[in-house]
Amino acid sequence: MSGSVLFHVQYLLGIGHLQRSLHIAEALANNGIAVTLVCGGEPISGLPTHPAIRFVQLEAVKARDARFELIDSAGNPIDDALRQRRRAALLAVFAELQPDVVIIEGFPFARRAFRFELDPLIAAVRESRPRPHLLCSVRDIVVLRDDPARHRQIVERVRGEFDAVLVHGDPAFIPLDASFPPASQLADRLIYTGYVGPRAEPPGAVLSAPADEVIVSGGGGPAGLALLATALTARKEGCLADLHWRLLTGANLPEDEFVALSQDAPAGVTIERFRRDFRALLRRCRLSVSQAGYNTVLDILATEVRAVLVPFAAERETEQLLRAERLAALGVAEMVRESELSADSLARAIERAATRDATKIAIDTDGASGSAQLIAAMIGTGAGAAPDLAASLSRGTIGQ
Repeated sequence: MSGSVLFHVQYLLGIGHLQRSLHIAEALANNGIAVTLVCGGEPISGLPTHPAIRFVQLEAVKARDARFELIDSAGNPIDDALRQRRRAALLAVFAELQPDVVIIEGFPFARRAFRFELDPLIAAVRESRPRPHLLCSVRDIVVLRDDPARHRQIVERVRGEFDAVLVHGDPAFIPLDASFPPASQLADRLIYTGYVGPRAEPPGAVLSAPADEVIVSGGGGPAGLALLATALTARKEGCLADLHWRLLTGANLPEDEFVALSQDAPAGVTIERFRRDFRALLRRCRLSVSQAGYNTVLDILATEVRAVLVPFAAERETEQLLRAERLAALGVAEMVRESELSADSLARAIERAATRDATKIAIDTDGASGSAQLIAAMIGTGAGAAPDLAASLSRGTIGQ
């Protein structure tokens, strides 16, 4: 197999979008497809990478906080000069690469603030001969206002410009119309790939951590600090104090906040940043306490660990709440709403979860491979055939 893919991913608070895109890029590279991953967020160290993937780092843009004010790496609001430099850099990569497939993570369902570079990229795709296939890559749940006009705009853009929407989920668990009611109007464009997670950790991996811990993870961004601080208070007040606790902060948590959290930790509590062996830690622990982000939930389901979920719900965020509610209804996890989070409510949920049996649910988690198979098939069809291929595959998940 040969061919090339340009993959644009913009992450703002956490790194979940980047991790999911990396898994897909790695599956493509393993299939002999050249991948250029264009990253628009802050560079992240410590993430595993495939040697065959080319990374292009745009000038970084991130969100100041959950209100999603866009700022540059120095903390200043982004300006037209930065927008122009990013746009020029992205279009230069496209012109140099001349890819067979262009994948845009999130847009047009999200990332409207990046139309300054995405609209020109889409125009360049449409004007190219032969025309590359243009795909949208979205997670299982999209976050949108209940705005019929906005919904119509998304449907029109997908139908007019995109060959397919890769939905990285399982409709038997959460169909796209649970968060995007007009999904049926895109039935011939939607392809459920399955959930996208990492390959299983190597068997027999040696961990620098004891078994039977309580693992508290704050997600990939700074938003999990309140959960970590509350969990630390619950531990100091006696919750499962006979067990060792390990608190894992977000990779982007500011250093001063990381230091303050570490200095507040009593004996028997370890504070760390991102761990590559997170799944292996979960397999050995007594209990997981976390938010309900896409990647973390996949890790919980893969390891069948007892879990407490505190879904991130600041501003208009509904994605994690919907996912956590589904899992709680299925008996997979205890849930504490962010608005009700306290040391006492968290401790009670932890103690309930610690005494229950782990519950397993069957969902499709082979989404990286499924996405790679679809993209490889599109490359094999040549330009212009992607909508027909998408329609044939949209009747179910890939491989069925």
